Amino acid sequence: MPKKPSKSPAGKGPRTPARKPARVAAKRPTAASKAVSKAISKAAPDLNQERIVLALETIAAHLSAQGKPAAEPESFDRADAYVWHPDGRLSAVPRVSRVELFLLKGVDRMRDILMENTERFAGGLPANNALLWGARGMGKSSLVKAAHASINADRKPADKLKLIEIHREDIETLPALMEQLRASSFRFIVFCDDLSFDGNDASYKSLKAVLEGGIEGRPENVILYATSNRRHLLAREMIENERSTAINPGEAVEEKVSLSDRFGLWLGFHRCSQDEYLAMVRGYCSHFDIKVDDEALEREALEWSTTRGSRSGRVAWQFVQELAGRLGVKLTAQ
Repeated sequence: MPKKPSKSPAGKGPRTPARKPARVAAKRPTAASKAVSKAISKAAPDLNQERIVLALETIAAHLSAQGKPAAEPESFDRADAYVWHPDGRLSAVPRVSRVELFLLKGVDRMRDILMENTERFAGGLPANNALLWGARGMGKSSLVKAAHASINADRKPADKLKLIEIHREDIETLPALMEQLRASSFRFIVFCDDLSFDGNDASYKSLKAVLEGGIEGRPENVILYATSNRRHLLAREMIENERSTAINPGEAVEEKVSLSDRFGLWLGFHRCSQDEYLAMVRGYCSHFDIKVDDEALEREALEWSTTRGSRSGRVAWQFVQELAGRLGVKLTAQ
């Protein structure tokens, strides 16, 4: 009789023996691969160690920058003028480069206004931040330094104003400077020469917050004086670019122009006349005892200004330096 086929589970065919997976032959490392792996294992600790050292140096640099002690109030006894550095240092300036107040000609009205404002501030009364803007070489920065010296001339050491210069490129660190000055018993004029902003420079926002509008605000013992050739401190193309790309052009321009509005005093300096220019030259010659025939002095001074293409206090001073050098006269006050 024919044999019956063996039963298998429903839905499945006849059982078949399971095949064992074939073994994959392991590749034996070659001499070259052994050398590469050995070199990597040796270099890895050195690379990791170098990364750790660099990371620790970076952390140490940040901690040292943040942990620098603020200037103590008594440290301001060293001098009447300082230069601020962005790392938190204040360098004393034993002798300020300046001219006497009476030698500044053609700026009488601006001089009187700034002096009155500075005197009020020195006496503990309310005073405004000042922006001195206008023609180049007309004595804007010279007036600030001369006003500071004139105010301090008859004051006791404990009552003297301190002049601190901050460079234009360090404006972003202005809040840190304010923090140091806030706790001092002295009163300070923070001075920035040739202040202006170009391109996409957004550091002007730090200045806006310090002038007006910030939570802390400007310390009561600090006033800001700045000079600029621009009335609104910003380049025209910078404002035009903001106007062309903004959804509301008026609001974009208002944000830029509002920086100048935060200075309570706007003192405009304009090009001087020929008579004012000659008065500057004669004033310098008299102060330094440079003896020259007046007719010859006038002729040479006008010729000098013509070759420079302008008349200003700076041009007058440059002519006096040329004249004094030619005549062998040292520029020391008589």
